[in-house]
Amino acid sequence: MNKNSKIYVAGHTGLVGSAIWKNLQLKGYTNLIGKTIDELDLMNPAAVDKFFASEKPEYVFLAAAKVGGIVANNTYRGQFIYENLMIQNNVIHHAYKYNVKKLLFLGSTCIYPKEAPQPMPEDSLLTSPLEYTNEPYAIAKIAGIKMCESYNIQYGTNFLSVMPTNLYGPNDNFDLEKSHVLPALMRKIYLGKCIENNNWDAIRTDLNKRPVEGINGIATNHEILQILAKYGIRRPLGGIEGGFTVEIWGSGKPLREFLWSEELADACVYLMEKVNFKDVAGQNQKEIRNTHINIGTGKEISIKDLAFLIKEKIGFKGELVFNKEKPDGTMRKLTDVSKLHSLGWHHKIEIEEGIEKMFRWYTAQ
Repeated sequence: MNKNSKIYVAGHTGLVGSAIWKNLQLKGYTNLIGKTIDELDLMNPAAVDKFFASEKPEYVFLAAAKVGGIVANNTYRGQFIYENLMIQNNVIHHAYKYNVKKLLFLGSTCIYPKEAPQPMPEDSLLTSPLEYTNEPYAIAKIAGIKMCESYNIQYGTNFLSVMPTNLYGPNDNFDLEKSHVLPALMRKIYLGKCIENNNWDAIRTDLNKRPVEGINGIATNHEILQILAKYGIRRPLGGIEGGFTVEIWGSGKPLREFLWSEELADACVYLMEKVNFKDVAGQNQKEIRNTHINIGTGKEISIKDLAFLIKEKIGFKGELVFNKEKPDGTMRKLTDVSKLHSLGWHHKIEIEEGIEKMFRWYTAQ
């Protein structure tokens, strides 16, 4: 890519897209295109065709997606598979149709089987059944990988696929129902601290920015406590005055790997600058498979240890309660990042530093 190359970042306002946009700007790229959902509906083929025909981007980062945590994935199964298939089919196909020089498609490590070897190498894809709770989303992402591979093989395109591990960072989704585990834990524990400190100004500020089921900062204290209790932020029965608990889904035993979103962005821009499809296609031209690239840290932490780390960083004095009646999801999801390392990129920000950075960002908003 040249510094004046026309680059389209699909999903430029989201967690990943905004980080990629920022990284490109910091590296001196000046010709960036971003469209909000109101400006361009990526599920509308005619609208996407018109956009590519008029803008003619040279490079595309496909970071737009319907995403969520274990609850959202399991609840909105039809929505997740339909919307993700529509978005990626439209963008990938029109990138080919309008001769985009290079595209980078972002998936997720949930593409790997529930019983995949740990750490998960790229060639474990499609070797056994997926985790049930996020199967529709995973199938959509697998389709995206295969679409990129297939277009490369048939049409000679230069489309890459990357599979990030669990991400967190600026512009994350902090919705208590639909967000991923780390931002959900951070917000719940932060609100728990605000309640135990009787800091209603902070609670109302938080709810005004991110209402919960329509409850915002103008609601009564009783209404606010009711809605927060629904999401596990409550005073325990028979508990001492002022004592609060934060409930966390599952046993806390599953292990997860987390990558700071701005580091993912750096990896994505690095790969777009330095790596082509032929570099990951291998020597076997008869069967080209598993050309996608894992992006992660290669390190993991249990949900329980993560929760207590967030509690410590935020300063919540209450109790964390693990609800073992709720699903855990996959017990372990560690990426094998040896391919990524061989291509020359390594992470730098560890989870302790990342949580501090994210909490500073969240409270500054």
